[in-house]
Amino acid sequence: MNPVLAALLYLGLVGLVALGLWVLSRRPPAVTLTRTLPPAAFEGQSVPLTVTVRLHSRRPLRVRVTDPTPGAVVPDEPLAAGGLHLGETTHDWHTQVRLNRRGALTWPGATLHWADPLGLFWHQLPLPGPPTTLEVFPGTHGLRLPEVLRPLLSEGELSRSLGLDDPISLRGARPYVPGDPPGRVHWRLSARTGTLTVRELERTAASSLTVFVDTSGGGEVFADSAARLGASLVQAALDLNLPVAVATGPQATPMGRDPGALRAALGVLARLAPTRSVSALPPVRAGGNLIILSAGAAPELVEQALRARATASRVSLVAIPEGFYLEPGEQPRRQWSAPPDTVRDLEQRAAALAGLGVLVYVLRGNQSVLQLNA
Repeated sequence: MNPVLAALLYLGLVGLVALGLWVLSRRPPAVTLTRTLPPAAFEGQSVPLTVTVRLHSRRPLRVRVTDPTPGAVVPDEPLAAGGLHLGETTHDWHTQVRLNRRGALTWPGATLHWADPLGLFWHQLPLPGPPTTLEVFPGTHGLRLPEVLRPLLSEGELSRSLGLDDPISLRGARPYVPGDPPGRVHWRLSARTGTLTVRELERTAASSLTVFVDTSGGGEVFADSAARLGASLVQAALDLNLPVAVATGPQATPMGRDPGALRAALGVLARLAPTRSVSALPPVRAGGNLIILSAGAAPELVEQALRARATASRVSLVAIPEGFYLEPGEQPRRQWSAPPDTVRDLEQRAAALAGLGVLVYVLRGNQSVLQLNA
């Protein structure tokens, strides 16, 4: 046979095979992908993730499925499974994913790649499927948190009464024990008896706790710190069997101590983001406590706190200037800028505000939230 003719026949045969492979790979296989994971978790946790892929094809195809996670979700190993497929099969992929950031995290969606059996002609398209969202709540400060919550709510021993206007009253005196705060020393009685004595206070628990986060005047650093502190206060209040609510505006989450109320409160903190203007405070239940977290403590916010004192048994304003807040475990750092003018003005008015029932706490550059009870 003529060599030229043989080459042409060979090329024609190769072309027919390639055309057949191309035609064979035009239609994608039927693929269904589902994800199974908890609906909510806490920042820093690792949770199980199961991805189920169902494939159906009457033609032999090379199939590869990729399913990336959101940027703040780190899997132990990425999903990129594939191989030669024919017929109907089901594949389950199990892994653990670490949640590195709070928020409502949405999966971007999976992608299907398929080709002919030889892998010459590849195609791809996004896989349709139900959207997957994981709500990641802010992390908390751990077991030392009640030491933070106690001075913001009240002090002393728990009594049977609830929701009194003044939650602190003198119950008696007792000998000093190492570790008692110096402010509780009863100096007059100690001088008269010759024994160092401290005042023993009776605490009346609040009827509820509302945590309000002022998202104006701060950036992402403040939002993250305020979210974690707010979540810690909510968790500690529930440990004390107090109903809780969270707000960033005039409408607070439903007040309660059940799982639904907890999830609603933590959900607001999970989606916390900076804003430009000061929002109105929500109504506070009579006899309840209001804790306000703010980066700048604008004058209009202070005025609202004073008005809230008309119904709340105690109002606490915690100023967290951006960059001045230390997470538990962090080392003190130098500060190259001063707090905002509004925060310095708040410090100067702290004594007067305390007399009106609004307690002021300002966290400095070398302070942690764990030192609020100092």
